Amino acid sequence: MTCFTVCFKKKASSPAKQTSAFRKACTAACAYICIKASNGNSERNKDEEHVKLFSYKELQLATENFNPRNKIGEGGFGSVYKGRLKDGSLAAVKVLSTESKQGVREFLTEIILMSGMEHENLVKLYGCCAERDHRILVYGYVENNSLAQTLLGDGYSNIQFSWKARTKICIGVARGLAFLHEEVRPHIVHRDIKTSNILLDKDLTPKISDFGLAKLFPDTLTHISTRVAGTLGYLAPEYAMQGQLSRKADIYSFGVLLLEIVSGRCNTNKRLPAEDRYLLERAWQLYEKRELVHLVDTALEDDFNVDEACRYLKIGLLCTQDMPKSRPAMSTVVKLLTGDMDLHEKKISKPGILSELMTVNSNTSYTSSSGWEKQDNSTSQNRSRTYTTMTSPSIYDRSN
Repeated sequence: MTCFTVCFKKKASSPAKQTSAFRKACTAACAYICIKASNGNSERNKDEEHVKLFSYKELQLATENFNPRNKIGEGGFGSVYKGRLKDGSLAAVKVLSTESKQGVREFLTEIILMSGMEHENLVKLYGCCAERDHRILVYGYVENNSLAQTLLGDGYSNIQFSWKARTKICIGVARGLAFLHEEVRPHIVHRDIKTSNILLDKDLTPKISDFGLAKLFPDTLTHISTRVAGTLGYLAPEYAMQGQLSRKADIYSFGVLLLEIVSGRCNTNKRLPAEDRYLLERAWQLYEKRELVHLVDTALEDDFNVDEACRYLKIGLLCTQDMPKSRPAMSTVVKLLTGDMDLHEKKISKPGILSELMTVNSNTSYTSSSGWEKQDNSTSQNRSRTYTTMTSPSIYDRSN
C-alpha cells in the first residue's frame, strides 16, 4: 500500500482489517494514480497531493456519528451526510453501503477520476476513508442540493429560478462537460448526466457530481463497447441499444437536461396526457409547428427572452440528434449557448427517441436516485434510475 500512502499522505489501515474486495480496489486505485503521477503532468500531480485519507473516527466526529438529522441524501449506494471537518469546512460525506455489490467498483472509479480534478463546475473531492470495510467519499458541501430536488421536485424550495439563473446553470454544466470531454487526458465520459447529479452552490453555480459510472476515453478511440449503465430518459439510443459509448452519449443526456431546465419539467411524466408525457417528443412536435415557446416553464411568466429560450430549446434538440455524428461537441455547445456561435446554419432533424426504438418491459423496475439527492419520494416516479431487460445489452442497475 506504499502508493496509497504517497498519494493520500496518510498510511492506510492494515490489509488484514479490510475485506478482500476492498483491499484490491484500494491497491488498484493506488497503482492507477501513481501511474498518472509518472506521466509528467506536474500540475495534475500537485493537485493530487491534496487528496486526503480520512480516518473513520474523523468522519464520525464530523457528522456527529452519522446522525440521521445530518443526512442530506440517500440512494442505492448508501447515504450522504452533512459534516464539519476539523478545519471548520463543511463537507458532504458519502457513505457507500457495505451491501452494495457495485460499491467497491464505484468507489474505485470516483477516486481515480476525481483525484486532483478541479473545475468550477465539478464537485471537489476532498478525500476518502479506507478503514476496514468502510468506503466513504468526502466532497465539498454544496448548499442548494440538486436540480431534481429544487427545480423539478414537488417539495418546497425557496429558490427562484429566473431565466438568468437557468442560463447560468445550462452554460456551467456545458463547460464542465467540455472540460471532461476535451481538456482532461484521457477524456472522461460521465454516463449519468441528469438533474439529480447537478448540484447547486449558494450562488446557483452548477456542479456535476456522481462519477461512479464514468469511463476514461482515450483519444485514439471513436467509441467503446460496454455494458449499458445510466438512467432511462437520458440514454442515447445507440448506447442503450448497442452498448456503443462515446462522448456523444453525454451530449445526448445534456440535451435532455437542457430541455428540462428550460421547461421546468421532468423528461418523463406519465401523469400527463399521452401527447405530453415525453419531453423530447413534445419538444420536437412544437419545433415542427414553430411553437417551441409553449414549452418554456410557465413559472417564468413573461420574465424571459423569447428568442434566447427558443434557441436553448433548439440546442437541446441538436444535442439529441439520432445520429451521434450530428451532435455538436461540448465546446461547440458552450459557444452556441453563450451566443458566440450562430445556430441558424445548424441542421436540426428529428431527435433519437429511445421509446420508438424499443419496447419497454411492462415490469420495468424503479430504483432510488443515487447519493446526493435529498430524501423526497414525491416525484420519484419521474426521476428514479430505471432499468429493463433488453436482448443486447441489458441496462446495468446501479443499486444491485
